[in-house]
Amino acid sequence: MSFPKKGKFFPKQNGYGRNGRSDAGNGFADEIASALRRSHEDSRAGAKVVASWTGANEKTVKNWFAGRYGPSGEHLVALARHSDEVLGTFLALAGRQDLMVAMKLVAAEKAIEELLAAVREMRSDGQNREG
Repeated sequence: MSFPKKGKFFPKQNGYGRNGRSDAGNGFADEIASALRRSHEDSRAGAKVVASWTGANEKTVKNWFAGRYGPSGEHLVALARHSDEVLGTFLALAGRQDLMVAMKLVAAEKAIEELLAAVREMRSDGQNREG
C-alpha cells in the first residue's frame, strides 16, 4: 500500500472501511448498528452510554451506530452484556435464535413466579386482616 499523493487519509483497502469490506462485514456492522439504534433512540446520549459500557472512544461508538464499522470481539461482548438487542442480533447472525427464545422463556417464568409470590402475599395479608 502506498501513501496517497494528496490528502491525509489512507485508502480504504484494509477491509475495515465501508468500501473495503466484504458483504459479510457490511451485514455485521449494519446489523449491530440497527440493534444499537433500537436500544438507544437518542444517538448522542446513546453513544455516551455505549462508550461507558465498552470503554471505547465515543467517536468509535458513533461509527458503530452509523454502521461504518463493527465492534471488536471484546467490545461486542460488553455490548451483549448490557444490551438484549445486541445479544439477540448477535445470536441471530450466528444462527442461534433458539438461545434467545430460551432466555426469554426463562425470564418469563421468573416474572410469573414473582407475580404469583406477590399475589400469594397479598392474599395472606388480606386473610390476616380478616382473622
